[in-house]
Amino acid sequence: MYLETDRMVLRDFVMDDLNDLHEIFGDPEVMKFIEPPYDIKQAEDFLKSFCIERDPKGAYAAVLKESNKVIGYVLFKPVDENDIYEAGWIFNKDYWSKGYASEICGKLIQHGFEDMGLHKICAEATDESKSVPLMKKLGMQLEGVQRKHTKDNDGKWADLFWCAILADDYFATDRLK
Repeated sequence: MYLETDRMVLRDFVMDDLNDLHEIFGDPEVMKFIEPPYDIKQAEDFLKSFCIERDPKGAYAAVLKESNKVIGYVLFKPVDENDIYEAGWIFNKDYWSKGYASEICGKLIQHGFEDMGLHKICAEATDESKSVPLMKKLGMQLEGVQRKHTKDNDGKWADLFWCAILADDYFATDRLK
């Protein structure tokens, strides 16, 4: 996959992305709602097995055009065989609140509906303060909350928020006019 916006590129991962990926996955604050931070070996194993060797691909590098730095990990994979995909994202905290995640994920949603003909794109998160607002900004609607469904990094039960956007909703907006 290769998608481009004004400031970013979404592309396949390569092994040279290891240090940038480790900056993201090794940061305790970034990983707070996901899982314990990765050491460099865990990041390397994840990069090889999940981001590069997996077929079909499901993980992509969000790269700044100006520096060629990987600032984000973007998940985009089929949920089932009915044109439903799951999207997800994890970004380097130095690039939070600058519009990068919404920019590249918005382009990915556009690609999913306009080029791939998907029916639905969904996402899940336990972070109600940052992730859920971004999902809503991307046009997703809250479809449900699975109460105390998963444990956080401290071993405490946490709610899981499930959001999605349908092709019907996407094409009904004025973004295409």
